[in-house]
Amino acid sequence: MIPKTTLKKPRIEVVDSLRGFAILAIMLIHSIEHFNLYIFPKKSTQPDWLNTLDQWVWDTFFFLFGGKGYAIFALLFGFTFSLMYAKQQAKGVDFGPRFLWRMLLLVGFALFNGMFFPGEVLMLYALVGVVLFLVRKFSDKALILTALVFFSQPLEWTSYLRTVFDPNYVPPVLEMGYIWKALKEGQLGDSFFGLVKANTLYGHKMSLLWAYDVGRLLQTAGLFVMGYWLGKKQLFNDSEKSAKFWKGALILGATVFIPFFLLEKNFKALTDSKIYTQTLLKMVDMYGNLAFTTVLVATFILLYKIDFFRKILGGLRYCGRMSLTAYVLQSMVGGFVFFGYGLGLGPTVRHSKSLGIGILLFILLFYFCKWWINKYGQGPLEKLWHKLTWIDFSGKKSKSMG
Repeated sequence: MIPKTTLKKPRIEVVDSLRGFAILAIMLIHSIEHFNLYIFPKKSTQPDWLNTLDQWVWDTFFFLFGGKGYAIFALLFGFTFSLMYAKQQAKGVDFGPRFLWRMLLLVGFALFNGMFFPGEVLMLYALVGVVLFLVRKFSDKALILTALVFFSQPLEWTSYLRTVFDPNYVPPVLEMGYIWKALKEGQLGDSFFGLVKANTLYGHKMSLLWAYDVGRLLQTAGLFVMGYWLGKKQLFNDSEKSAKFWKGALILGATVFIPFFLLEKNFKALTDSKIYTQTLLKMVDMYGNLAFTTVLVATFILLYKIDFFRKILGGLRYCGRMSLTAYVLQSMVGGFVFFGYGLGLGPTVRHSKSLGIGILLFILLFYFCKWWINKYGQGPLEKLWHKLTWIDFSGKKSKSMG
């Protein structure tokens, strides 16, 4: 009898490492912004050189990772769907209905994660993930077209065109001030249960409304579909075809990013119209972030083909292999470090020190993930999600067990 372990296809290491890189990016960004607790000491409390360093840290890390870590995560979410769908398709099983159940389970993980961090993305992924169910049988060309439609930000274009043809039209502004206030009270308070209550009542609402308001809702859908397409085309595999594709993606991403970056930086100098800021500027920002995410992903994959860089970056695979667990853990630990019920460091440290805290937290997370993977082979939440995904509702052993 062939051992069960030999029946499994080897993992694609670059994908695990890239997912770990996304976890790193998210951890550092969240630490700098105190896990959505935007309260910092006054600049007058520290020397000028440290204020200068703080500004550099804030600008540099938001330039590198702001809106990109989640995007990489979303792209790989779609890729994972492609693997699961293809595996079940080979058995003559439609993975679609089971995937919807999997997304319902993800809602449960999101609710748990949201108790600790009022800005988590799992709920967004669970809801937008329905798009993958809808496009699962699309052709390759239809998938690309669908992704491009989502990436184009059609809601913002609709809003902008309405302002062109109707001078009296004013784009709606979402009122979220009361939500931020309630969340901040929970974050600053010394009661963990007060935090959980505020996060549960307002956290997911704030996160989803904000994602819709800045264009992340449709961009996430596009990234899911694009990740699915990349998986179907096997473009994360180590091959000449893959290398050629990512070299082209790197050139295209850089070429698109530069003009949109310059346009965003000079947008206010070009126009002071509030209508343009509420519509066109959002699209410019989303286009630029998407292009730079392409640069990051392509650069990572191409560097990973070089032995020297693979030795440096390869350790990230431990976090990537248990990314759900790692993401939830960073919410739990980060909240404890920065919020009032725990160490309460949020209001006492600015950006440079917060970055140092984030680096330390990631190092601890990395070694925990490495130990866990070497000992158990799979993250605890990943194992639970897998078992619940393939639960047999009929009472018989499922032949499609993944």
